[in-house]
Amino acid sequence: MDISSLPMQLSRFTPLVWVMLIGNFFVRASYYMVWPFLAVMLYESYGLSATEVGLLLTGSATLAVFLGFYTGNLADRFGRSKMLYVAVLVGVGSFALLALADALWLFAVAVFLACMPRTLWEAPSKALLTEELANPKDRELALHLLYFLVNVGAALGPLYGLWAGLNGEQFSFIYTAVSYLGLLVALVYFRPKGGSSAQTTQSAPKFSQWLKILNKDSTFLVVLVATTLVYFVYAQCDTSLVQYLTRAEVPELAWLISAVIITNSTVIIVCQFPLLHLMRNWRIEHRLYLGGAILVVSQVMMALNDVHNTWGWITAMIVLSLSEAIMFSNINVYVDRLAPDNLKASYFGAAGLCSLGYAFAPILGGLVLDFSSGVMLFVLTTLTSFAALAFYKVAELKLKATPRTMSEV
Repeated sequence: MDISSLPMQLSRFTPLVWVMLIGNFFVRASYYMVWPFLAVMLYESYGLSATEVGLLLTGSATLAVFLGFYTGNLADRFGRSKMLYVAVLVGVGSFALLALADALWLFAVAVFLACMPRTLWEAPSKALLTEELANPKDRELALHLLYFLVNVGAALGPLYGLWAGLNGEQFSFIYTAVSYLGLLVALVYFRPKGGSSAQTTQSAPKFSQWLKILNKDSTFLVVLVATTLVYFVYAQCDTSLVQYLTRAEVPELAWLISAVIITNSTVIIVCQFPLLHLMRNWRIEHRLYLGGAILVVSQVMMALNDVHNTWGWITAMIVLSLSEAIMFSNINVYVDRLAPDNLKASYFGAAGLCSLGYAFAPILGGLVLDFSSGVMLFVLTTLTSFAALAFYKVAELKLKATPRTMSEV
């Protein structure tokens, strides 16, 4: 991606592309507005135990992941815009219910529904975004910009959630529901006017047929395995690292955790586009290899770092964040280039299954901490990072052996 050509590329973005980009920012921000604080609300307001809270949150997230796999195919078959309307309407209903629920079962339903807009929105919005842009370089820029906005949303969402969910009244969630209505108006106003979208839905296979297609696409399945492992490693630094530091009774723990989170967001936001500019002439696989190699280095640093060395953790997080800035947006680009035009949402929906790496990371990381040590945890994540790199290499070799239609990087 050449930064000098950004103004010209951005000028080719259609209004619908901007709706998709801003919509993804908003949906992700609203998700993180709720998710980090739900455990506190469920404990303080409804007296749930830690196990009960964990079951509700993990169950909701896991079901949302599998639902996204199915709804991606529905979006290809019946229209990506229609699925976006459903996502926004569910957002209106779930946040209104969070604001008004006065019983535990109602609040639990609202928690589950609040996970749905992100799941229902992501795959069809990415597919519609790439469909709107004919130039492969423009599509790549849009997907990189999408990841950038998602990170900004993830950073700002908890700040709003702190005000709306904890320091304010429960009824404050109604503001988010009203904001979703505004997004619905934008979708209706800038909806695609027939054309390729209609043709795409006519040629999309049913879900059972899509499963057969997916089963035969060994290259994409290998990419899914690699990406799931990558997500698992990153998730350890969000969950298990905090547990490790807490058990070690690190001084000024709250400051260190805040510093690590802020460092992660800041490095990604500041470095993403300069890094992409430096790698603008690299093949997509080579970008993933570099990101994976940096990920390995970050895990080795964490394994070797003294648990009380505050600046060692921050330095390791800087390295990890550089890897994340390279890998995450390029994974989206890779999926887009592997997916046929009539199955874009289906492929992005299937890629959502990689989030299971995040879902199972706290459980597996906790087991390692209980039965071994933090050092062993990061030794295992180092090995997992090497395994992910190996799977990406296998995928590249498969592509060379059985070429498919892909845009040149």
